Amino acid sequence: MQRIAIFASGTGSNARKIVEHFKGHPSIEVNLVVSNKATAPVLDMAAAHGIPTLVLKRSSFYETEELLAQLRGIDLIVLAGFLWLIPDYLVRHFPRKIVNIHPALLPKYGGKGMYGKYVHQAVKAAGEAESGITIHYVNEHYDEGRVIFQESCSLEPEDDAEAIAQKVLALEHRHFAPVIEQLLTINYRS
Repeated sequence: MQRIAIFASGTGSNARKIVEHFKGHPSIEVNLVVSNKATAPVLDMAAAHGIPTLVLKRSSFYETEELLAQLRGIDLIVLAGFLWLIPDYLVRHFPRKIVNIHPALLPKYGGKGMYGKYVHQAVKAAGEAESGITIHYVNEHYDEGRVIFQESCSLEPEDDAEAIAQKVLALEHRHFAPVIEQLLTINYRS
């Protein structure tokens, strides 16, 4: 059985889609949900599905490597709306085994502070004709790891940031879990 740990900071709509996708899967399971916020709704969702949870403290996440013990046996870490930069020790310990989804077509609209509504506002302000998602490996920098998958959607001139967000979220929900499954079954990590 291949095991996934999902890291999320908020409501966890992508985490929910991933959990539902792998429920009853013969060879892949979500084994842990990790958050940096004790009140994040994603933790309640995980508990409702019987998945163990872990709340990170900033100091232990960045200043020690004790998290590695909690991740023993994990085959893939999935960032699904996790807002902290992943520390070097974790990237080194899980080479090409940490993936993230970004709500834009990288390399545009990536980097520190570019998440959620801020990405969609920037896309709207630039007058882009399309946006989309990027699933990528995680390295030591925000949104700079090798791209695994991208999908785009057309934007209309009248689309505001919220309409863009809805179109992009639909792509996230449609593609993230299947791409994760391909990574674990076809082994794109080579």
